[in-house]
Amino acid sequence: MSMPKQYIRRSMFKFISWLGLIIRAAASRSYISVLSDLLRLIRRWWQAAISRADRLCRERGLLALSSRQTEQDKLTTSVTLAVPLLQAPLHDEGCRPGTNVQIQTPGLDEGLHPVAFNAQSPRNSCSPLMPSSGSEPSIYTTPPQSPVPGQSPGITLTPITPSQIRRNDREAKIRNDYVVFEVAKGPLDCSEELAPVAGWEPLTHPSGALFFYQPYKRVFTDVDVRDPETAAKMSKAAEKAYKEAWNADIALLPSVELALELMLGDSNTIGYYFVDHDRRVIFWFEAHKSIHLMLDVRGVERKSHVKYALESEYWGHINLFPNKRCLPEDIVVRLKELLIHAQTEYIDLGASLSPFASDQVESMLGLIDPLMSSLNKENEHSVRIVARCMERFCIVNFLNFCGQPSARCNTNKLIYEYSDKRSDTILSRVMNLVMFGSPNAHRKVLHWILVDKKIIQLGRYRNFTDRLSSEWNGYAIFSTVLLAVDISFLAIPFVQTQTSAILVSYLSTLCAMGSFVVTLVFARQLNDGRRYPAERVASFMFGMKSSIERLALMLSLPFAFLIWGVIFFAASLSIVIFRTSDVITVSIAYPIWVAIVILVTWPALAGHIGTLNNWIMRRTIRPMRWALHLKWHLRPGMPGVTSSSRV
Repeated sequence: MSMPKQYIRRSMFKFISWLGLIIRAAASRSYISVLSDLLRLIRRWWQAAISRADRLCRERGLLALSSRQTEQDKLTTSVTLAVPLLQAPLHDEGCRPGTNVQIQTPGLDEGLHPVAFNAQSPRNSCSPLMPSSGSEPSIYTTPPQSPVPGQSPGITLTPITPSQIRRNDREAKIRNDYVVFEVAKGPLDCSEELAPVAGWEPLTHPSGALFFYQPYKRVFTDVDVRDPETAAKMSKAAEKAYKEAWNADIALLPSVELALELMLGDSNTIGYYFVDHDRRVIFWFEAHKSIHLMLDVRGVERKSHVKYALESEYWGHINLFPNKRCLPEDIVVRLKELLIHAQTEYIDLGASLSPFASDQVESMLGLIDPLMSSLNKENEHSVRIVARCMERFCIVNFLNFCGQPSARCNTNKLIYEYSDKRSDTILSRVMNLVMFGSPNAHRKVLHWILVDKKIIQLGRYRNFTDRLSSEWNGYAIFSTVLLAVDISFLAIPFVQTQTSAILVSYLSTLCAMGSFVVTLVFARQLNDGRRYPAERVASFMFGMKSSIERLALMLSLPFAFLIWGVIFFAASLSIVIFRTSDVITVSIAYPIWVAIVILVTWPALAGHIGTLNNWIMRRTIRPMRWALHLKWHLRPGMPGVTSSSRV
């Protein structure tokens, strides 16, 4: 910016006047003294001109810069779930843009680099940065300094995901001693227990868990840092993580957070991950392969696909640490749209790729209006509710290859290239016949529920388990009745003389007992499975090691044992009837017995009639056609056929 002309003329006039005085005094001074005075006057004049120009620039541009940065700050805090950045006003009003005021983080180790107020250039910082305004400069860290020798000996950082944080598996136990706690006089004051320890602020999760937050470094951890040694170790780990990110040339945005976890089995190994709230992903300062991130999904090849897994872990981080966050409006609106779309699919198609069942979606839609009242407010309960729902939706998008050429668009679509060759083996056919078609029926239902060995539609899984529970209750009742009938039948005196009838009745009793025991075991496992998420039950029931064929055979055991028990009892009763009755009784009972057998066999074989006809056609009709065809070519009078050849 050019300076005013009057100011330049006035300055030049003063300069000429001072120069005349110097010339008049030159006769009485030495040459060196005159030269030093001249240089000193020129320096003062130049500093005054620069100060004047700088002051004019600040007066004209400060208002626009401040308002523009304030709008940017509001935008940053309103559209992300990041914890608000720590801010504090400058105490030195004379600081100009571009100057750093270094302050030490309270309670941190010497290894942590200082926190700086910087009002101009946040690009050279490796820790979270935030654009500053003219009145309230932001707090962020300066570039990492050279580590002090012996600063963090033995600390190893390893990449983890939020799902690897062992919040529910802590080994902290409470003393089993009953002691009456004495409450001090006056109002209860818990400020000492809730005060920050070595810079770590204790927070309480909506579920009741205790975790800690370091506001100066924006670090979350579940580790109990109230122990000074543990606090020092976690602080050094945070310093090392930021330093490694700096060395890896990773630009950390102002909203970036860091999470630390003490790994099991090694006190010097600390798991870490960074959280980017602008992109809603987690990341590390090194390349990393994680089986916890893949969720056993095969065929992951694109970044646009794995981003859904990273986003699901991001929502897992918000679910673990929901405190001190404001709920943005766009996220609640997005959740509302996802639930409305899922409910529409249930109404229209009867099925949806949503991770929730139809009744759950309907109930969750009723929570949207109460959530709208928590927008842009610090409410950890509302934040956690939204985070849990969004995490499930992102997992479903990852499982179904959302946004990929081979995406699963409906609940019945198979997206992997494989075929179950064991489904049509001779053994499976024999077992299906022995178990009266029950394995085939269960196999079809399992394929309907389990698409690509994943539970894609939760409603189908729940309907399947409810139906199994109802069937097994019925099998248990029928098995008990059959067991009582078999024992009563064996107690009849004239039956005790029939050895073959007794043997067959024993077989019926054993089958009834087998059906009853297997039903009880399955019912217990099903009830236990209902206490766990569907994904955990699916990994047990539909694991890669146990195929659908084996599972279908196991689920068919109660029905097969019960049917064979009834058949053996009917055979035992028939033996007694035909061996102990006279001719008239046998002649009357025999046709009725044959009719009952035919009528009972008819529905059992109804589904296999088509297969039986095809088998008969292949075994009888086709050989007959070949014989007729050969006879036609070998008949007398055909060209090339002689009597000797016919012989």
